[in-house]
Amino acid sequence: MCGDVRTVPGGVLDAQDPPAKRTYGGSGLSCFNKVAIALGLASITILSSSAASAHDFSAGDIRIGHPWSRIAPAAAPVMGAYLTLTNAGPEADTLVGGSTPLAERIEIHQMSIEGGVARMRSLPDGIEIAPGASVDLAPGGAHLMFIKPARPFAEGDRIEATLEFARAGSVRVEFVVQRNAAKEPDRADDHGGHTP
Repeated sequence: MCGDVRTVPGGVLDAQDPPAKRTYGGSGLSCFNKVAIALGLASITILSSSAASAHDFSAGDIRIGHPWSRIAPAAAPVMGAYLTLTNAGPEADTLVGGSTPLAERIEIHQMSIEGGVARMRSLPDGIEIAPGASVDLAPGGAHLMFIKPARPFAEGDRIEATLEFARAGSVRVEFVVQRNAAKEPDRADDHGGHTP
């Protein structure tokens, strides 16, 4: 990465300066500075990947993977929210609801297609997660709904919320606001036609 020769104005090579003062490749950076920059960039990469994987939460035997919400228009009366629930325990548990200071309430909904028409219904009894099973709350199926959000959510916002489980109890999570899930197929808008 660092050699013994530096380029100086006029194209003259100079090997007489001490290593800490040498510059390489005409960039004006010393060998020490280049190494420091490389180590800094490596640290940022490691921290960024740790932060991404740290977007999982747990409550008892329940693991909550990547809670997220879509960007919605400013006047939207509802906003969909999604995540993956995994039950690592020996008994079933049920997501029964949740709350956030940034919406009137959180409801659990199910979307289905009946006769070619999208139907939405509330699941007041919650959604069960069987032992050893995972349940995806995703666009086009079961999902959470922020009812009457206090403000529009912008891309990158983190929405603090508390989810309630029948057995595992309460768990605080953060929903990251993003355009779409990385692996989401094209689907109809799963909260079109909702009214609070």
